[in-house]
Amino acid sequence: MKRIGKLLFGTAGIPLSTEKPTTERGIERVRELNLDAMELEFVRSINVSKDKAPIVKEVAERNAVVLTCHAPYFINLNAKEKEKVEASKVRIINSARIAHLCGAWSVVFHAAYYMGMEKKTVYSRVKEAIEDIVQILQNDGIEIWIRPELTGKPTQFGDVDELIKLAQEVEMVLPCIDFAHLHARYNGAYNTRQEWVELLEKIEEGLGREALDNMHIHISGINYGEKGERNHLNLEESDLDYVELLRVLKEFNVKGVVISESPNIEGDALLMKETYEGL
Repeated sequence: MKRIGKLLFGTAGIPLSTEKPTTERGIERVRELNLDAMELEFVRSINVSKDKAPIVKEVAERNAVVLTCHAPYFINLNAKEKEKVEASKVRIINSARIAHLCGAWSVVFHAAYYMGMEKKTVYSRVKEAIEDIVQILQNDGIEIWIRPELTGKPTQFGDVDELIKLAQEVEMVLPCIDFAHLHARYNGAYNTRQEWVELLEKIEEGLGREALDNMHIHISGINYGEKGERNHLNLEESDLDYVELLRVLKEFNVKGVVISESPNIEGDALLMKETYEGL
C-alpha cells in the first residue's frame, strides 16, 4: 500500500471556492489553496465514471494531491434483509474500484447500525461482510485501505475497540478516526489531551506503529446531544479543542490525511494546516 510521509490536510469534496466545479478543478483548487488532499465524495452516488477516473488520477498526481474516498451513506452491513447487506457490499466494492482507478489511498464508510442487536453479533456480521469485500478486491488486484469509520451515534456500529479489532483480524483494514464523531458519540467527552493521548496509545498498542503512520482522520466542529451527533459545525463555532488535538497528533508524529468536514471545508482545512505547522 502507498505510504504518506507526513500529515496532510485537505477537504471533504470539491472546495467551495472552486469556479465551475468538477472533480479535476477541485483537485487543482486544493493545490492553489496550498492544501494537499481531497476526499472524493461518493456519499449520494459514485460520481466519477470508469472512463474519467484515469484523468482524475493524472490531475491528482500532477498537482501532488492525495485522494481519499467516502463511500455512499446508504450502507448497513447489519441490515436484517440479506439483499440490503449485499447492496451495501456492492456500494463499498464499487467505490473502492473507482477510487483505486483514481489513484486514491483510502476508502471510508459508515459500516452498520446495531438495529437493537447485541454488539458481539453485529461485529461478527460486519466482519464477515468486510472479509467478503476485501477478498473480492484482492482477487481483482485492487490495493486500497478499507476504512470503517468511527461513528457519531451510539446506535451506529463503529466504536474504537470494534474498529481496532476489525483491523487486527481483516487484511487491508484500518480505522478512519473521526474526532468530531468521537466527541459527539460520548456527548462531549474526548476533548482533552489525556483522552486523545490514551486513544492514540490504544491504537498503537492494538495495531502497531503502522496504524499511526497511515491514519485517515476526519475533523470538524460538531453539534451533539445525549443521542450523539446532530450536525457538523465550523471549528471556531464549536467546543472542540482542535488546537490541542493537533498538538497531540504532532507529538505522536501521526502521518496520513486529515480531512476537514466542516461546512466551510477549505477554511477549516487551512486553519488546521496553518495551526499544525505553527505548533
